[in-house]
Amino acid sequence: MDTRELDRLIDKLVDEYRDQCLWFLRPDFYAETADQKLRVLKYIERYGDRTAYRKAAEARRWLLPSSSESPAVS
Repeated sequence: MDTRELDRLIDKLVDEYRDQCLWFLRPDFYAETADQKLRVLKYIERYGDRTAYRKAAEARRWLLPSSSESPAVS
């Protein structure tokens, strides 16, 4: 999944679970940075139902770098 697809997926999850899981965030909030994206996905996992948890966990797996990748070192 490329970055734009992942961003659209996370925005869709924010829209879908805004009232249920993200009611404490600004009504126009969309995650922009990687930290914000991880945080909002964790909120959805924590405060959502089972389906919300599965969707957010899947998105988070795409967002986090693979542990099998070697770190970029200069």
